[in-house]
Amino acid sequence: MTLTDYLHVIRRRLVSIIVITALGVIVAAAFTFTATKQYTATAQSFVALSSSAADDSNALSGAQFAQQRVKSYTEIVTSPDVLEPVIQELGLPYSTQQLATKVSATNPPQTVLLDVSATDPSPQLASQIANATSEELAKAIEKLETPKRKATPPVKVTLTQPALPPASPSSPRTTVNLALGFLLGLGLGVAWAFLRHSLDRTVKTPNELEEITGAPTLGVVLFDSNAKGRSLTALDTTSVMSEGYRMIRTNMKFVDVDNPPKVIVVTSTSPGEGKTTTACNLAVAYAQAGHKVCLVEADLRRPRVVQTLEIDGSVGLTNVLSGEIPLEQAAQEWNRGLLHVLPPGPLPPNPSEILGSRNMAETLATLKNTFDITIIDSSPLLAVTDAAVVSGFADGAILVARHGEATRDHVEAGVAAIASVKGNLLGTVLNAVPVKKRGGYGYDYGYGYGYGQAYGDKKTLRAHKKAQKAAAKEQANQPAAAQQPNDLNVSDLTSKDQ
Repeated sequence: MTLTDYLHVIRRRLVSIIVITALGVIVAAAFTFTATKQYTATAQSFVALSSSAADDSNALSGAQFAQQRVKSYTEIVTSPDVLEPVIQELGLPYSTQQLATKVSATNPPQTVLLDVSATDPSPQLASQIANATSEELAKAIEKLETPKRKATPPVKVTLTQPALPPASPSSPRTTVNLALGFLLGLGLGVAWAFLRHSLDRTVKTPNELEEITGAPTLGVVLFDSNAKGRSLTALDTTSVMSEGYRMIRTNMKFVDVDNPPKVIVVTSTSPGEGKTTTACNLAVAYAQAGHKVCLVEADLRRPRVVQTLEIDGSVGLTNVLSGEIPLEQAAQEWNRGLLHVLPPGPLPPNPSEILGSRNMAETLATLKNTFDITIIDSSPLLAVTDAAVVSGFADGAILVARHGEATRDHVEAGVAAIASVKGNLLGTVLNAVPVKKRGGYGYDYGYGYGYGQAYGDKKTLRAHKKAQKAAAKEQANQPAAAQQPNDLNVSDLTSKDQ
């Protein structure tokens, strides 16, 4: 992964990272403000050799001898010989083991000083324990260092700086704990983001689709909550979805300039990814541009075009393939002749066989010679073999993948299914991409689809503007008769021309 990829993951999971970081701070704050305050007091003693001991020392000076010995004195501060007298003197409700956890001794480097520290919820008691422990430690040291036959100890330990009751607690440390909670929460949030990223196999960007399929992304169709319940939005210029379909139509011109595809299968890997909606709107978009279009319902298992266009599907493709009626009788004009639709007809028990028949190939050849563009809505690739079979007869296929639902494994399997029949994958469409508003009517995603200021990376933004200019030029060069359907009301899209 590149740095851009890492930043993209963090940006996609930013809300989760913020929430987890906030939880880390909240937990740290809860621990800090509910924990019992502890106060630490420190008493300092000076260790020196007596004058007689210093005179008897030939190898080392008195100071050097004291520095070497004082390091070992820190280990006996928690011994019962030191702590039991402290407990008795102060009347502490602690055992020697419990008190040992509250006291400690340190020797500052290159010194003959002993610092004895004591911690307790009471600042006064902490100072008393520190002073009493220092005094008892001095007695223990002098006792250990005194030879049996001598009455004067060679080492003298003097309390030079008694402990005072501390004004502020030593723990909990509010600032440190909150900082640690923030850093721990942030680390866990980022780790969670990359874990989710590694486990998330769904497709969310056009770049991912191109990487998996090796085919170009023909367009991105945004999700429009205002279009709920309306599948046909290609003529609704106020919908953020309509521009996506026009973008697909425009980009199809550049798929194969020398041999433009005329018979196109629209499919997906799984049900519910929007293949029928894409097929219907793409057919309308082509018809808007003045093309003679036929929309064919080749999903003979769960046909949805008839519901989308609200037409009668009792007579159609299967009647033509079985030789019952000619093609021109089965095809219906829709929406005042805007385009022609070939419904499914009676659903057969063997869709794969009838769609893979010679009659199907001949029917598609006839449609190719009759119409400028033939759009075929087919079954999902992974559910059955119908779409793969039909794509073998067509000029190519468009694979529709729904944002956040189509998985990488499914897309790879769909591409393999098309390749197995030597079909041509023209490109992909990323469908139902969430719209991110960023002030006014701006939208932030990939190609910068939307109205007003478009946000996105510079490369895709330039590509979007270039495609927009090409589409506008194409629309301006159309004859008046071809542009007439654009004046239709959106409500007319659901009515059939009788």
